[in-house]
Amino acid sequence: MPRKRSTKSAFSFRRILGIAKKVMLWFFVISVLWVIIYRFVDPPVTWLMIQRGFERKADGKDWKIDKEWLNFDELSTNLKYAAMAGEDANFLHHWGFDTKSIQKAYEKNQSGKPMQGGSTISQQTAKNVFLWPGRSWVRKGFEAYFTVLIEIFWSKKRILEVYLNVIEMGDGIYGAEAATRFYYRKPATQLSKRQAALLIAVLPNPRRWTPAKPTPYIYKKQYLILRNMRRIRNLKFE
Repeated sequence: MPRKRSTKSAFSFRRILGIAKKVMLWFFVISVLWVIIYRFVDPPVTWLMIQRGFERKADGKDWKIDKEWLNFDELSTNLKYAAMAGEDANFLHHWGFDTKSIQKAYEKNQSGKPMQGGSTISQQTAKNVFLWPGRSWVRKGFEAYFTVLIEIFWSKKRILEVYLNVIEMGDGIYGAEAATRFYYRKPATQLSKRQAALLIAVLPNPRRWTPAKPTPYIYKKQYLILRNMRRIRNLKFE
């Protein structure tokens, strides 16, 4: 009897292991194809957009996902540099992860100071496009995985293009074009440096802060972004 139980247990383990391997293989294949497709096809919607839409409905508001896609060359140059200056100054030089920023964020968080993230534009793009909102180690693991994939299969131009088109910039407002028309009543191609810096300054919480009514804290962030924009203005996209 004990031998039969042992044999059955070994068989069950091998069967579970076989199923797990198949699941992992299919996940790998599907995720790689998904990333490759989005290299050429613009993501139509994100999990965050859907969640925010339901949150608005729960609050008695209308469903709203205001967005309009712009290709990389159509996006404001000022906004591209503002995004890098404010969110990821080493964007053009790293492979998805900025180890120095991660280390600084870890040290500040360990010292008891307000929580800070070390996420790059690549990481934020991976999170926004392929994953659900929230904080967990599981999601962080998937975020790292998809960050590696988009760095392999996408160009830096494509990563920044997608980032600036899907990022949340207000209540029901997503991407540069929708945000610029809402806050400044003009197309994103006409953004000044100060306006671009102000749009980025309200991140990562554009529902708490708004370019329409900047606080002293947001003005300070805008100043720092403008200063960093001058420092990185000679960087070129390949």
